[in-house]
Amino acid sequence: MNRRLKTGLLVTGSALIAAALIAPSSNPPGQAQASRALALPDAPGVPTTVAPTRSTASLPDADTLMDRVSNTRPVASAADESAETPVAEWSVETVRNGDNLAALFKRAGLSARDVHDVVNAGDPASQLTRLFPGDELYLQVSDNERLVGLRYAMSPTRTLHMTRDAAGDWQPRVETVELERRTAEAEGRIASSLYNAGIEAGLSDRLIMQLAGIFGWDIDFALDLRRNDSFAVVYETLYRDGQKVRNGQILAAEFVNRGERFRALRYETPEGESNYYAPDGRSMRKAFLRTPTDFTRVSSEFNPDRVHPVYGTKRPHRGTDYAAPPGTPIKAAGDGKVIERGRKGGYGNTVVLKHGTRYTTLYAHMRRFANGHSVGDRVKQGEIIGYVGSTGLSTGPHLHYEFRVDGTHRNPRTVDLPEAKPIAERYRDDFERQAAPLIAKLDGLSPTRVAQAGD
Repeated sequence: MNRRLKTGLLVTGSALIAAALIAPSSNPPGQAQASRALALPDAPGVPTTVAPTRSTASLPDADTLMDRVSNTRPVASAADESAETPVAEWSVETVRNGDNLAALFKRAGLSARDVHDVVNAGDPASQLTRLFPGDELYLQVSDNERLVGLRYAMSPTRTLHMTRDAAGDWQPRVETVELERRTAEAEGRIASSLYNAGIEAGLSDRLIMQLAGIFGWDIDFALDLRRNDSFAVVYETLYRDGQKVRNGQILAAEFVNRGERFRALRYETPEGESNYYAPDGRSMRKAFLRTPTDFTRVSSEFNPDRVHPVYGTKRPHRGTDYAAPPGTPIKAAGDGKVIERGRKGGYGNTVVLKHGTRYTTLYAHMRRFANGHSVGDRVKQGEIIGYVGSTGLSTGPHLHYEFRVDGTHRNPRTVDLPEAKPIAERYRDDFERQAAPLIAKLDGLSPTRVAQAGD
């Protein structure tokens, strides 16, 4: 090929290249080509990207371009820097009955290696081993089917976020959202049971149980309730983004039983320890539970002149028998130390606790003992120490419970229980300041109006 022909071809090629670069885009002026919308545009942390556009003002003129072409040698082709980087898509997987993380990942097209890497990424990620039906996992998967992001709501206030760092390792973090706290009120009157009255007033099962627990040291809700007893409750409700998430704690409560009024106010110390106190600062807790098990009926009262049902002779009954289904948990009536644990004649399987220097309690006819206790161990009030049974001289499953003061048997249902410690003096002023508006709310509740909780 002669020199003149080569020069002609070079000029023609340069002109074609310049025309292609300088020619306007087929898109209308002012409009950039946007990337494809994400599947979950409202998901927190999901990026939105727009493909960059090139300005024609930055392009070289024809003479400069021809000069560059004539002085450029052929090189290996490289990726176009202006090509749009693919956006990893988000999808959501819902946990089904019987699912674990491996089953869910497999359904999403991910590997067992992904499961291993995620659950071993650190403490927050271990929560993913305890999934429940209905839970949702948001997964971000790249075009090459690599998992690059994960999001999981651990609770209404805590969300697990997992992303990969520059080295490709998972970096989990937990984002916490503060819930908005509001107060609600409810009140009711007993017609048949506390549970039915609580449901009618709009209280949840949990709030009803909490109410019974607050006053359980003063009122036996199985035996002491009377028709027309009444209650009033002020409690927290928790909201997120204007939507109710759940009920919180009872802040103040009143119960009128047989004409006697009881009031309780919740107080939390600056150190985070919370308890319920009467308006004068006395603790609602007693040093002992009035009844150490959930029972269906009292099958035998404390009676020094009782005739024994097995022997048929006069033998004092120095405790109270609480009939309950076999296996019902038995709780320690108070903080104490295990001084006896084992078979004890007609008592059958028995535990005896010592509380300080003056008090002991006995729990007999157990089906079996709770694990983890032995003679000499200390137990906390409410801790499970055994289960209702019918061992020893027993005519049916029940708990035989004895309460002794200075070695003398006393009626567990009527003995005056020692008080727990009142509120500490260093908190007294703060307690009274916080208690005043709660007492005002209780005073303002009308006994004729039942406020529906959760409205």
